[in-house]
Amino acid sequence: MTYTTIRYEVEEQIARLTLCRPEVSNGFNIPMCEEILDAIGQTAKSTEIAILILQAEGSIFSVGGDLAEMKRAVDEDDIASLLRIAELVNRISFALKKLSKPVILLADGAVAGAAANMAVAADFVLASDKTKFIQAFVGVGLAPDAGGLFLLSRSIGATRASQLAMTGESLTAEKALEYGLVYRVVERDKLAKTCQQLVKRLLRYSPNSYRAIKELMWKSEFEQWEEYAQLELSLQGELAFKEDFKEGVRAHFERRRPRFTGQ
Repeated sequence: MTYTTIRYEVEEQIARLTLCRPEVSNGFNIPMCEEILDAIGQTAKSTEIAILILQAEGSIFSVGGDLAEMKRAVDEDDIASLLRIAELVNRISFALKKLSKPVILLADGAVAGAAANMAVAADFVLASDKTKFIQAFVGVGLAPDAGGLFLLSRSIGATRASQLAMTGESLTAEKALEYGLVYRVVERDKLAKTCQQLVKRLLRYSPNSYRAIKELMWKSEFEQWEEYAQLELSLQGELAFKEDFKEGVRAHFERRRPRFTGQ
């Protein structure tokens, strides 16, 4: 597959997957999701790669779903394309959690929507002190996707997960560290060096150990994901056809507060 929305590089046992759509704040569309999944698949198959690093170009890691694509889909009554994205982002989080190798995510700026839930799927999140994690779904009348509540509730507890999802409040890097979502918080210019130090540490140990640890964690915590994913996609599909979702998208582009009616 030729990549146009991401960059995928492998060097000395390390695979780097970089989101490359800074002009739209690295919003996810169908091509980007498919390319991410292909790159994760390459990482999984390679016997040379020991660690996967996820990062992004620009000052925003990702806003989650491409809001311009959402507006197009609403205007053209092409909700099916949005459901395809919802399916793909869940598969991305699933693939990251199933990957038998450590996954490090470098977070800087806003990490919102599906991207925030992919961060929960990573094994290590290194965040700059400028990072904010946002469950932005309620702002457009949706529910968390990318395995969000399944992952988040297991990471920080059901009550905190529900509160973040229901309020859409941003979570600072420091608060995310306190909650256990983040491994380290550093100044922006120290993010790369901190990542190098973690990579050096992880490369000391056997890939066999990591494979076993991730398999055990999956068995312990995540075996019910496929059943959850079916419900997530079904509910997201219902919400995407509601008038409240269309209102939320239009309000965003008109720079006003949405007027939800429950329709």
